[in-house]
Amino acid sequence: FKSHPSKQEILNLRRKMGMVFQSYNLFAHLNAIQNITQGLISVQKIDKDKAINIALSLLEKFGLKDKANAYPSSLSGGQQQRIAIARAVALKPNILLLDEPTSALDKELVSEVLSTLKMLANEHQTMILVTHELKFAKDIADKIIFLEDGKIVTIESPKEFFGSQNNLRILKFIGDLNY
Repeated sequence: FKSHPSKQEILNLRRKMGMVFQSYNLFAHLNAIQNITQGLISVQKIDKDKAINIALSLLEKFGLKDKANAYPSSLSGGQQQRIAIARAVALKPNILLLDEPTSALDKELVSEVLSTLKMLANEHQTMILVTHELKFAKDIADKIIFLEDGKIVTIESPKEFFGSQNNLRILKFIGDLNY
């Protein structure tokens, strides 16, 4: 095991991952289609027409086909986040990384994003999801990793994590979030 991967090894790993940020990170000067196709065209060198078809298919799948030409400023937070998810999924990543994808959303918009993620989970998309949405994690996770101060406290199945928990720190965390 090498302690320092080469730049090429890092690049190869990054090409297999999709990233969704809590603050959407959409390009404000690009509409929904352009936000989704940007990586397909510039990174994966996919033909523009094919990239547009991929984007339209994802927008339809995520209930946003009517927003294809909309700019981020005209979209709700939930719509922006679903477009950010579509942008990541368009690249067909092996692993989708999601950093608190619902934390910047109003409570009523959270369900839009969670239903999109549940659809992806049902399609067997591998995801690493940082979340405080414990009910959602319980429903879709294969494993729950609890971190504290950058260290792994436990890795358990949802059944173990929620059902037979005896770690006082985790019990407090679950209680604080009113699970």
